[in-house]
Amino acid sequence: MPQSEYTARQVRAKTHEVYEYDHDDEKPGKPLHILIPGGLIALASLALIIFIGYQTWLEESLAQELGTILCLILAPFYVGGVFLFSYGYELYNIPRAIRLTAIIVFVTLAAVVIVAVLFFVLGNMKGGSGSKSSKSSSKSSSKSSGSAKPSKSGSAFGGAIGGAFANKSSSRSSSGGSSHRGGGPIFIGGGGTRVETREVTKEVVKEVPKEPMPITCPFCTRSYVPIEHKYICPSCGAATPKNLIEESQMPNPEDRQ
Repeated sequence: MPQSEYTARQVRAKTHEVYEYDHDDEKPGKPLHILIPGGLIALASLALIIFIGYQTWLEESLAQELGTILCLILAPFYVGGVFLFSYGYELYNIPRAIRLTAIIVFVTLAAVVIVAVLFFVLGNMKGGSGSKSSKSSSKSSSKSSGSAKPSKSGSAFGGAIGGAFANKSSSRSSSGGSSHRGGGPIFIGGGGTRVETREVTKEVVKEVPKEPMPITCPFCTRSYVPIEHKYICPSCGAATPKNLIEESQMPNPEDRQ
């Protein structure tokens, strides 16, 4: 097998060398037929390992035992893919391919560990901020509940004072005599609320119907009540004069007294 003229760090020259080697029919082997599948297998395995680790240790949607087992199963596929890539990249030189494989796996593992630690720290920072906000909200709610307690005692104290004043005012009004009917306002204290009640007395005037007065007929001098005889004299049959009708409807002087 021919030795490569370039090191693995000379990526551009090394890639061109591998490409020329693959297209040279006089040289044995096709390194691109090993390099490309090995690289795809390594990338797919690494992506699955990162996804499973994220779902297991950050999102916690998978059980830790199951996530660990899946990562251990995918690890050989990743290492094998890296070795195939390195074997083609180093032009079938096994010692150099093993060394390149070890370097790539070590760098990848270190990068994965660093990223996992960063995600873990960020997750703890978010959780800490959420717990702090919940603690502050609980403290504010406890403060508000504590500040609400004095208002209840103050309202009870105000209710007691208002009740005492109401009792005093009612006792004074009752001792003042029976002639005092419409008492003043009564205040009922309770939490800064004032209820005012007033007693209103209303006089009802009942009208008594007027009784018609008897009159004397000017024709036959008989006394009769015009409305009872349809304004006709029962003795002579003469119609009652208008002035006598008005006189019979006037109120009786005795009723006025």
